[in-house]
Amino acid sequence: MTKILICEDNSQLREGLNILFNGTYGYELVGSVGDCTDIVAQVERLHPDVILMDINMPNVDGLAGLKHIRAVNSEVKILMLTVFDDNTNVLEAIKNGANGYLLKKTPPAKLLEYIQDVLDGGAPMTSSIATQVLAMFKSGNTNTNDYSLSLRESEVLQLLVNGFSYKMVAAELFISIDTVRSHIKKVYEKLQVNSKSEAVAKALKTKLF
Repeated sequence: MTKILICEDNSQLREGLNILFNGTYGYELVGSVGDCTDIVAQVERLHPDVILMDINMPNVDGLAGLKHIRAVNSEVKILMLTVFDDNTNVLEAIKNGANGYLLKKTPPAKLLEYIQDVLDGGAPMTSSIATQVLAMFKSGNTNTNDYSLSLRESEVLQLLVNGFSYKMVAAELFISIDTVRSHIKKVYEKLQVNSKSEAVAKALKTKLF
């Protein structure tokens, strides 16, 4: 039996995961908690094989919990299960010993595959996260001073730097103009700028690409 410990503050998602593992042969849910308070004691008491760890939780969050566990235990498999796909969180999780990084929208059947993968020695990642990590290493942009742009936000900004209009960006990425505007709004917030020209200038000045 594969022993699972869940660290997730969203009670609805936590209950869904509880049902998944309680109802799947070969898995035993040994614990389900809402944050990482006393997480080291929980791991020592419950002896999980795999921990599914959210990042944004009250009191003690997932990244802090990951660090606490790895300070005393390098064996247990820890899969980050989160809504965050920004570079900073991905890199922090990987640097501090996460065995994989999955988004919460991962279908249940795929989640079970990923758990088996990590037990077999793999490092599973949602495909969009894997693409992002590869892009960061390919570009040499593996530091955290990148304004936490997601892969899609970086793609949109790159196209703006290349002179694309909003309509052209939408066509290039096969998304709606409203979605483009939504990504650009987030880019502006993260770069702390107020216009397209300022965003392009800052991207060039700080050598984001």
